[in-house]
Amino acid sequence: MFNQLGWGEISVLLVLGLFVFGPERLPGMAAEAGKALRRFRAYAKGMTDELKTELGPEVGDLDLASLNPRTFVRKHLFEDDPDEADGPASYVPRQTAGQLPPTEVPPWDPETT
Repeated sequence: MFNQLGWGEISVLLVLGLFVFGPERLPGMAAEAGKALRRFRAYAKGMTDELKTELGPEVGDLDLASLNPRTFVRKHLFEDDPDEADGPASYVPRQTAGQLPPTEVPPWDPETT
């Protein structure tokens, strides 16, 4: 949950909350925030369960967490492919869209541009 926050930032937030809300109301507000987080997680789990049942058994085993953009990018861009051999000698750079191989002629006339 606190992947982006360090201990220094968390302590500053606690001190700030202590000054803003006071020592009497801060524990109650933290408890309410915890309850709200648990309710939100229960709603999200219920929605994913309902979505899986509505989509049917064909996609019942679909991992919805893998559709998260961060997970998708990490999986497809940063993880090694199991089919590739190990070592730098087997590395073949991927061709990106819009780039031609060095031997291919562009599909336009360079003299007209």
